[in-house]
Amino acid sequence: MRRSAYQTGGVRLGHGFPMSRWVLRLMIANFAIFLLMPMRLVPVGAIEWLGFSVPGFLTRPWTVVTYMFVHGGFMHVFMNMLALFFFGPPLEQKWGSRFFLRFYLVTGLGAAAFSVLLYSLTGPTIMVGASGAIFGILVAFALNWPDAKIFLYFVFPVPAKWFVAALGAFTLLSTVQGSADGVAHWAHLGGLVTGFVYLRFGERIGRLAHGVFYKERPVPPRGRARRAAPPPDPTPRRRPRPDGDALDEVDRILDKIRASGMDSLSARERAFLDAVSRQYQQTQGTRKKTRTH
Repeated sequence: MRRSAYQTGGVRLGHGFPMSRWVLRLMIANFAIFLLMPMRLVPVGAIEWLGFSVPGFLTRPWTVVTYMFVHGGFMHVFMNMLALFFFGPPLEQKWGSRFFLRFYLVTGLGAAAFSVLLYSLTGPTIMVGASGAIFGILVAFALNWPDAKIFLYFVFPVPAKWFVAALGAFTLLSTVQGSADGVAHWAHLGGLVTGFVYLRFGERIGRLAHGVFYKERPVPPRGRARRAAPPPDPTPRRRPRPDGDALDEVDRILDKIRASGMDSLSARERAFLDAVSRQYQQTQGTRKKTRTH
């Protein structure tokens, strides 16, 4: 199957890009909930029960996640899912599905957290939509492929880094001015900031939190304590040798054998040779075992 796509800094984008696992699942979930609400298959008042608001969070804590899957209109869900379709698969392909899903949810939670921090500006409003997570996806794409071209209004090519920078500036200005256009600009800003901080400083924050809450403790040994083996002797082992008198006796007996044969040896001389021979064989066996270990 051919794909019509264009090259953007090593990432192929366009219609026909191979759909990744969690991008597809997130798109299905968002569109399904949007379609089920008018059919009354989702309970009436779902916006109030699934949307996030600061005053209602204590009584409906699940809304910190569910608000990301509820949208206020077709263009709202369509534009969010369109951005997810274009910018999500390259990130999931690069990161893996687990990290991609975690990043998506973390940026969505960050958008909700900004509603809490900026409550004096936002007021008791109900926030719905995946825009916070989508803005996190946009900043992640710009950090990974800053020179990739994003076609503004599908016509004007703009590098991803400048597109996201301009988007962040506009979002910050709209948040400070308190725009009354019905758009939760603070949630967009929260997704951008959370995504940037998570990618730039996430590992440092994780190590710091781990050091604060999980201090290392000595682990007691399991089972019966075992005596530590002594360190190996650095000096090389030498094969024990008989003393001087024994060597002289061996030489004397060997000379007697060469001169008169084995039959000329006494019982004491035979026993002495057997003892020396056994000692030598034991020494050779120990040396072979030491080498094999």
